[in-house]
Amino acid sequence: MWVLITSPASTGTIAPGTTKERLFSPTKSYSALTDQVPAKAHSTPKPAVQPVLELLVDGLNVVAPTVSEGLLAPTQAPPPPAPVPLYAPPPFSWTGFYLGGNAGGAWIQDNITDSFFGLNFDNRSDFIAGGQIGVNYQVGVFVFGVEGDLDWAANSWRGRAVVTPVGTIQATTNNTWIPTLAARLGIALDRWLFYGKAGGGWIDNDGFAIDNLTIGKSLPGPNNNANTAWLAGAGIEWAVTSNWTLKIEYDHSTLQNSPFVVPVTAPFLASDTFASGNRSVEMVKVGFNYLFLLNY
Repeated sequence: MWVLITSPASTGTIAPGTTKERLFSPTKSYSALTDQVPAKAHSTPKPAVQPVLELLVDGLNVVAPTVSEGLLAPTQAPPPPAPVPLYAPPPFSWTGFYLGGNAGGAWIQDNITDSFFGLNFDNRSDFIAGGQIGVNYQVGVFVFGVEGDLDWAANSWRGRAVVTPVGTIQATTNNTWIPTLAARLGIALDRWLFYGKAGGGWIDNDGFAIDNLTIGKSLPGPNNNANTAWLAGAGIEWAVTSNWTLKIEYDHSTLQNSPFVVPVTAPFLASDTFASGNRSVEMVKVGFNYLFLLNY
């Protein structure tokens, strides 16, 4: 399509008042006075949205490198999970009450000598068995406690027979019970307890007698006589579980001397005195305890 454009003449040889006519099309423009000579092409005006597009392009030029660097950067591995804490059981404690049983052997040294003939009746051994009850209190590695034992002695002892001018003499005795009460002090190495003990004991002397085997007579001595003694010992105890323990223990008791005077009316050895000396009891026992723990 062609469009005729008329505009006032501004230059050239055209007379004043005349107009300059142009045929305009979107692709060509020719002057009517210059015999189809192309006129100066008009520049296409810039659209109104061009500044906005330029801003967007400039923004992309700034952001794109950062985004591309982030996409091209090596992927970092996530941090490893926190380690699961291992369960650590609380340290073993010996604090609590306990009771248990024991068995072992006792070696009794009881040198009995008379004043007439110098007769001597000496050592003997017995099987013992019994029980114990006690309490422990642990402070750090130290364990304080008190323990009471009661052991039965299978002792029906007869000394060797000795021939004298009045007949064959033999001493007999029957120590039936050995109770003790002692304080304990130990050092705990977790489930192991190394302890010592000190206190007192009593030996129940029942059935002491002097027998004359020749005439068949017997001189009964003091019966139901409890001989007091001091006690010292040591042991090792091991906690097999949280409540059950095993132990081995050695105890030494020193007994008081107790002389026996034969009555003047006795059929033999009248007014004779039987003195005892160096009296002691050695005991070795193995045992077990059930510990009622008091953890707090």
